[in-house]
Amino acid sequence: MGKYVELTNENFDATIAEGVTLVDFWAPWCGPCRMIAPVIEELAEDFEGKATIAKVNTDEEQDIAVKFGIRSIPTILFFKNGEVVDQMIGAASKDAFADKLNALL
Repeated sequence: MGKYVELTNENFDATIAEGVTLVDFWAPWCGPCRMIAPVIEELAEDFEGKATIAKVNTDEEQDIAVKFGIRSIPTILFFKNGEVVDQMIGAASKDAFADKLNALL
């Protein structure tokens, strides 16, 4: 069973360095973030071994959010080999996230 990775300042760069990574910037008080949480968990299972699915709690890891200019949440950034290649702001369907991931694989 796939599980998303909780990103912190300590593991962020190493986690996104290779391959395709989806990073969900979220906070516990954010309604739309809670709404897409089950979708993120499903994507972690669906893309296990193909892409990394990760989350950044913007309340706890403000440095990372600032580094990437996150102004509204949820914001989903797509990385390929450490570089931001795409982004989505706001809640979206599982298919919308999966389509972006598949396009990068």
